[in-house]
Amino acid sequence: MFTPHRVLAIGFASLILVGALLLSMPFAGARGQHTTFVDALFTATSAICVTGLITVDTATHYSLWGKSIILLLIQMGGLGYITLATMMFMLFNKQLNIKDKLNIQEGVNQYNLADLGSFVKYIVKFTFLIEGLATLILTSHWSREFPIKEAFGQALFHCVSAFCNAGFSTFSNNLSNYVTDVVVNLTITSLIIIGGLGFIVINELYNSRRWKKISVHTRIAVKVTAWLLLVGTVVILILEYNNPAIMAALPLDQKILISYFQAVTPRTAGFNTVNIGWLQPATLFFVIILMFIGASPGGTGGGIKTTTFGLMIASVMATLRGKYQVNMYNRRIPGEIIRKSFVLTLVSLSLVILVTTGLAMIEKGDFLRILFEVVSAFGTVGLSAVPAGTLSLAGYFSDLGKLLLVITMYFGRVGPLTLGIALMEAKGTELFSYAEEKVLIG
Repeated sequence: MFTPHRVLAIGFASLILVGALLLSMPFAGARGQHTTFVDALFTATSAICVTGLITVDTATHYSLWGKSIILLLIQMGGLGYITLATMMFMLFNKQLNIKDKLNIQEGVNQYNLADLGSFVKYIVKFTFLIEGLATLILTSHWSREFPIKEAFGQALFHCVSAFCNAGFSTFSNNLSNYVTDVVVNLTITSLIIIGGLGFIVINELYNSRRWKKISVHTRIAVKVTAWLLLVGTVVILILEYNNPAIMAALPLDQKILISYFQAVTPRTAGFNTVNIGWLQPATLFFVIILMFIGASPGGTGGGIKTTTFGLMIASVMATLRGKYQVNMYNRRIPGEIIRKSFVLTLVSLSLVILVTTGLAMIEKGDFLRILFEVVSAFGTVGLSAVPAGTLSLAGYFSDLGKLLLVITMYFGRVGPLTLGIALMEAKGTELFSYAEEKVLIG
């Protein structure tokens, strides 16, 4: 039976396969460049899952056609194929039945079935508006450096990639040339944050005028995001303050800008203005945590999500205080939601451990860097803790290692719970419950 979860899982897999076939064609590669199917599959998965990990240099390996395909895959992955399919339904004036609406609801992480069509229209319009405005800003800024046509192309690619939290860049060294460029830094980070907050949150913030009227979901997403950005900036600034390879010789304002950018980009974006491989081991581990948490539900990012993290923290605090219910902003959070947040985190952590163990067995490399790469793939981030002077750690994995990362990116984008439910048969409603018995823990 094609349940909403299965439709979502199969839809993303189908788009990845089509993208891989297109990228493996001769016209997708630059002159003299051949793309193996494994590398094409890796790139297509990374684009559809808005990750940004690469096995070949996007700037030099792919032709204009290849880069255009990647850009289209990023946009489709960011919006979600369910959203695009719904727009096609509306374009041909086809009415949505209840099954269609359930699929849309699953695809866009909406609460209910009310007026889903209008919500999908809003998603598409908002996406193109934000990407368009940001493209104009960067085109104007980069026109001083590139011819206007090239400046527009570079701006469009990077703005779509940033809003969709993809992290793909048409520069071989990503955004390292703009490490202290305020316009580039603030434009890209703003797109990352807006895309990562989620369409539900943005819509509610725009339409609501009073904070007290805003839903608990939006409050948690905004508050956790703000705290992660603040704490991330401060921690990275402290840990890397005297790192000569990163920022030791720079003035304080530039150090703060660098720290802020590297705190934003683990929110599943994948751009970098410094070589991540030069970061201190403590910083790499801290970034791993940020990548694992990720963005907010209903947005363009991955990870276990900010609301999941926020609910778990609230649940732990409630338990430590001897409370049996989790209350936030004068509302009680359903026990089922709390349970799912812990299940999601445990399943995600299990996947990361399993893939990391497998890669550590079959690949050569530093364990921390392998773990970094796996969490980056799961969180659909795209950052790579590569050794200095290399393109991407993923680019030096064997084909088996690349396929493991492909699976990890797919799990991260579709969602471990969604994929698990899609693969498992429904057992039906439980008609009875067993007698309760306590078990000692701790």
